[in-house]
Parts: sequence; structure tokens; C-alpha cells
Amino acid sequence: MKIAIIVPMEIEAAYYRNNFNSEDKKMFGTTAFEHFSVNGNDIYLGLSGIGKVQAAMNLSSLLSNEDIDLIFMTGSAGSMDESVHKEDLILPNSFTYHDAHNTAAGDYVEGQIPQEPARFELNSPQRDKFAQYLKDQNIDFREGLVVTGDSFIASSKQKEEIKKNFPDALGVEMEGAAFAQVAYHFNKPLIAMRAISDNGDENADEDFDSFVKKVGAKAAKLICNYVEELK
Repeated sequence: MKIAIIVPMEIEAAYYRNNFNSEDKKMFGTTAFEHFSVNGNDIYLGLSGIGKVQAAMNLSSLLSNEDIDLIFMTGSAGSMDESVHKEDLILPNSFTYHDAHNTAAGDYVEGQIPQEPARFELNSPQRDKFAQYLKDQNIDFREGLVVTGDSFIASSKQKEEIKKNFPDALGVEMEGAAFAQVAYHFNKPLIAMRAISDNGDENADEDFDSFVKKVGAKAAKLICNYVEELK
């Protein structure tokens, strides 16, 4: 099985390197993907970069050159719900764009790109299997909508504007919907995991730096353990 693990930042990739021994590097587009062999599986670890365009570009480059069987996307997110707290884990079951406003262009809803699905649903047997693995490990996690945009949400005003359009959103980040859109068009299963690093308000900036290492390591450890058990 060929498995892609893609994270936005170098600080998050470091945790995977601590668990796997890199055999070589391959360039796909402008991104270097590290190649590991784990339990008979080929693992490709790469940085997506930050933001929607970087994420879509780099994942597309990989999928255009390798027949990837499963994509893992890990990283951090800000909370969009009062019941979601710092260090909580979210296993998104759908993504959409909080900064896509195309209702005047036709029969579209908030978050929808014209001629694309209203939401990118992450329904697959592979995701179901991973969710069951988390339950078997007694890992607490939430499932639901996560919204994506090219802004770091760091004010209550920004947060409330997003919540008006997406009251069911659990988290907000900067790459997920772009990953999901690319995976949708390549017909590849995507498993996304986001660990909450901040509350998406005025304290987000100071929270992010102090929490991203901790929550990034939490998600990476789970992914590493799961991959090592895959046959």
C-alpha cells in the first residue's frame, strides 16, 4: 500500500521523522517527499505548505505521479464550537470553504465553489476503519464539519462571521477543503485529523505557538502507530 502523510509545517513533519527512518527523497512538483518503508507499506511524507493553493498544488503533484492508496492529512485547527477545546482531536467528516461566497453566481450555498460539491464528504471504508481504531484505543475525538480559508482566524469578530454561515462547524484551518477537493477529483480516500491548538479568537496568536508542538505530536503519534499496524 502507498500512503501519503502530508502536513502544513516543518514542525509537524519532525514527529514522523522521529518514528520512521527515511530511505530517500523524491521531488514531486516543487515539494520534496520523504520516502519510508513501514511494515511493507510505502510512506510518502511531505509538507503541503500553508494555505489552499499550496495544499492543492503539492497534493496534486504527488497524486499525478504516484498511485497513492490512502492520504492522511494532519495538523492543527482553531475551535469553532464552545464544546471543542484546546488539545481536542477532530476527525472531520466533511470540509468546505468559509471564504467562498458564490450564492449570487447561481444555485450555490455558502462555502461552495461553482461546479463543485457544496461540501466535500470524507466517507470511505478506510476512514471508518481509522475511526474504529481510535475508539478501540479509547481515544476521544469529535466528528463533524471543518471549514477552510486563507486567513488565520484570530479575532472573535472573524469567528462569529464564520459561525453565521457555518453554525455546525467544529474547527477552522487553512488547508483541509483544498486537500478534500483534490482527493475528490483523484478519487482517493482522505483521512484528516486536526488537533485543536487555539480558540480562534484574540488569544489565538499566542496560543498557536505554544500549543502547536503539543497537539501536532498528539496527532502524529496516533497516525504513526496506526500505519505501523497496517498490513
